[in-house]
Amino acid sequence: MEGTGTMTEHESDEAAIRDLLAGVVEAIRAKDLGALARRYEEDVVSFDVEPPLQHVGVAAKLENWERVFAAFAEVDYELRGLRVTADGSVAFAHGFGRLSGTLRNGAATPGMWVRATFGLKRTGGVWLIAHDQVSVPFDLPTGKGVGDLEP
Repeated sequence: MEGTGTMTEHESDEAAIRDLLAGVVEAIRAKDLGALARRYEEDVVSFDVEPPLQHVGVAAKLENWERVFAAFAEVDYELRGLRVTADGSVAFAHGFGRLSGTLRNGAATPGMWVRATFGLKRTGGVWLIAHDQVSVPFDLPTGKGVGDLEP
């Protein structure tokens, strides 16, 4: 109820989902595969930026992060413009993400902004990521990705 200090169910769900995604960001920064694994459904389907077209299951999702962590000496990740919609046992969130840091060869990379979408499911009272998708805008005439856009 407004003014009482208690959250509505929607506000509580949104806060829990924001906490879940903040935990993803923290786990990436810490290169903590175990913490990442706890935030995904076992059968998560991921449409990531690297081939193949889809990665199915938490093990496949974590393999992507293993490759990222192997490439970076220090890694950073940020989410901007996150919007969350939750209703009952399903939710989605979308915003812009950027992976950056220092590569193992010492080169700093500012990364690029991508579009990030998360499909979430509440199971046993806990929100987990059931689907995620990362995409890069592309220039239609050239068919090349556009990596210099900012939110």
